[in-house]
Amino acid sequence: MKISEVARSVDLPISTIRYYEQIGIITDEYVIRDHNNYRVYTSDIIHHLNVVKHCLAVGFTIRDIQSMISKNGIPKDEHVNLLQDKIAEIEAAQLKLEESKQQLYDILTSDIICEKGFGKY
Repeated sequence: MKISEVARSVDLPISTIRYYEQIGIITDEYVIRDHNNYRVYTSDIIHHLNVVKHCLAVGFTIRDIQSMISKNGIPKDEHVNLLQDKIAEIEAAQLKLEESKQQLYDILTSDIICEKGFGKY
């Protein structure tokens, strides 16, 4: 597949695909050079990039993904630990958001009138 076909298939800009290749997110196993030295991507690249997109969507960073790829396979227990750590991060963020939301509700019910100056009753 040409890079434009890959980009269209996974809904990513071509520049992102090139960047992923440059930083090692796309490894050599997915790239073949044709007789004109153009990149040709294997069909497996689609699944690989969809996994990358999914990992980013659930909160993993590019560095997290680079680390996982560089290990070239992760034992199941390490994989489970990574996922449990990410779940814990999300739960902590949810708790912080709930606390912030409650503080905003508290402000709403405290009868602060801004017409007399910010934060004055």
